Amino acid sequence: MLGRTDSYGPTAMENTENLVLEHLRHIRGRVDQIAEDMGDLKHRMSGLEQAMNLVKREINLSEETDARQQITLDKLAERIGRIERRLELS
Repeated sequence: MLGRTDSYGPTAMENTENLVLEHLRHIRGRVDQIAEDMGDLKHRMSGLEQAMNLVKREINLSEETDARQQITLDKLAERIGRIERRLELS
């Protein structure tokens, strides 16, 4: 008697099967949407990682520039000190 219909419509088993299939289709659709969202998030994360690497590179370059400028200032201070001693200003 499985799957048979009578004059009153589908059997309780068919109704249950249809309900389960409907839920499975809904779940599959949600899983597909989640997978698509994850792909988008991975793409965005890659972009953020690249941007962070650029920022880190800029910071490193800035630190190198600061160090070079400090060396230059130290050399200038030494030269000024020698000039002042030669001129007996200090």
